[in-house]
Amino acid sequence: MTLRKLAGLGALLSLVTPGLAMAADEVVLNSGDTAWMLTATALVLFMTIPGLALFYGGMVRSKNILSVMMQCFAITGLISILWVVYGYSMTFDVTGMEQGVVNFNSFVGGLSKAFLAGVTPASLTYAVPEAVFITFQMTFAIITPALIVGAFAERMKFSAMLIFMGVWFTLVYAPIAHMVWSGNGGLLWDWGVLDFAGGTVVHINAGIAGLVACVVMGKRKGYPTTPMAPHNLGYTLVGAAMLWIGWFGFNAGSAVASNGTAGMAMLVTQIATAAAALGWMFAEWITHGKPSALGIASGVVAGLVGITPAAGTVGPMGALVIGLAAGVICFFCATTLKRKLGYDDSLDAFGVHGIGGIVGALLTGVFAAPALGGFGTVTDIGAQVFTQFKGVAFTVVYTAIVTFVILKVLDLVIGLRVSEEEETVGLDLAQHNERGYNL
Repeated sequence: MTLRKLAGLGALLSLVTPGLAMAADEVVLNSGDTAWMLTATALVLFMTIPGLALFYGGMVRSKNILSVMMQCFAITGLISILWVVYGYSMTFDVTGMEQGVVNFNSFVGGLSKAFLAGVTPASLTYAVPEAVFITFQMTFAIITPALIVGAFAERMKFSAMLIFMGVWFTLVYAPIAHMVWSGNGGLLWDWGVLDFAGGTVVHINAGIAGLVACVVMGKRKGYPTTPMAPHNLGYTLVGAAMLWIGWFGFNAGSAVASNGTAGMAMLVTQIATAAAALGWMFAEWITHGKPSALGIASGVVAGLVGITPAAGTVGPMGALVIGLAAGVICFFCATTLKRKLGYDDSLDAFGVHGIGGIVGALLTGVFAAPALGGFGTVTDIGAQVFTQFKGVAFTVVYTAIVTFVILKVLDLVIGLRVSEEEETVGLDLAQHNERGYNL
């Protein structure tokens, strides 16, 4: 959500969003921008509940559908509260930050806005109520840990999941979001990393955490010899459609205005998603002999992920290439690579979000250049790609190490996995004493 073009317009607000540089007394409420951001916020929340809940829920076995949906709903509640208590402040408090200076606040914000201190109906960020921006950013914080659920689906204790998500949000999501989006003085911001709507912050972050989680926890009982086919691909397709629609709020909303940047972000999101859906479909058709509904749904999400970091800076043809690359590369990583390496990423959180986020982040450095139809300020493509690579590498290493430590400590303290008997029965009954279907 980077609007670097605003970066010299004046003094920073005491609490800013990425790239905002307008003195508090110069900010004037824009009702059009506010109306759009209210809509975008609802669209992004719609991506998690019910979009992601249905997308993931349809892919698990029938005995685990409620567990996955329950996790999505519980994460929505948990992260909403943590965001209000300290998450917003840790992410966007710029106290102590100075461009070019690396200090503690380059990595994480302070707590001057804990419990949303000082936020009133009159508080503004950009030209919209700060309350709206807080809620918009909250929906990003909600969906990121929810994406991780797809990697360890069907085998983690609900209690362990709740604690893991709360700690991971605190130690991983908030710091990475601060480093990328908080503005001058943020580590990755000062490096010049381009991430318009969350390629590193959301998708690489969640994808790497998911990979670490599924490796630490081990494979599902019977994987890969026991068939574990999705029980309701209709749910998955409906969920994918909801994600596609909601993603316009995710990407176009990241302009934090109803303007040309939002309009172009909407267009390139549609182009990249369509290209990725077709790319995955044809790659699967050629490789396996038939195109599948699960394949095209996965391709849709791969394209949405790939265009996310680039949505504010690339043009239509750049989006076409990014989407096609994300669809094809994610297909091979979610199928061939996963089989060869043997990890059990249940619903391909890493194969789609991790890999798609990396592809999109790197190609942003290429297609943000005006020479290739982009709308960024990139003049040296090689240098920008290297900057993007640094941002990707930092996120991968930081997230992998911290996630590993969190999981190992939790496993020692309370245990991560359900018992073999509970896994056989299914998490719906074992963890929630309910069934998704009573026939």
